[in-house]
Amino acid sequence: MAKEIAGQIKLQIKGGAANPSPPVGPVLGAKGINIMEFCKQFNARTQDKAGKVLPVVITYYSDKSFDFVVKTPPVAVQLLEVAKVKSGSAEPNRKKVAEITWDQVKTIAEDKMVDLNCFTLESAMTMVAGTARSMGINVKGEFPGNN
Repeated sequence: MAKEIAGQIKLQIKGGAANPSPPVGPVLGAKGINIMEFCKQFNARTQDKAGKVLPVVITYYSDKSFDFVVKTPPVAVQLLEVAKVKSGSAEPNRKKVAEITWDQVKTIAEDKMVDLNCFTLESAMTMVAGTARSMGINVKGEFPGNN
């Protein structure tokens, strides 16, 4: 028989750097989940992505056991990494902080495609470009899709 799901927790943790201090410890401890066991499993699974912010969805069950799914880094974090800037613009409609190419947008869209709710690469690219625009990052050139 399947275990009864008690709930879900969504967190963003740096890869390979989960530890029992806040925010991870108090959130898991309040639900009765073994904090050290989660930290060990998460760090082992994310060693190759050390230092990158990774969203994780933890499903915990009524018997205090848990499963978790590690997702790809957020688009905003990937855009900042590609554009080599520390943060987005405070006024994205007036002040632009960087420029990226459609090829860079495409690589981010291909990486993030599994977590996005779209079916084609073109629609994923427009979603990434929209995020870039809202951060004050210009995308150079013409959109390469559907020509």
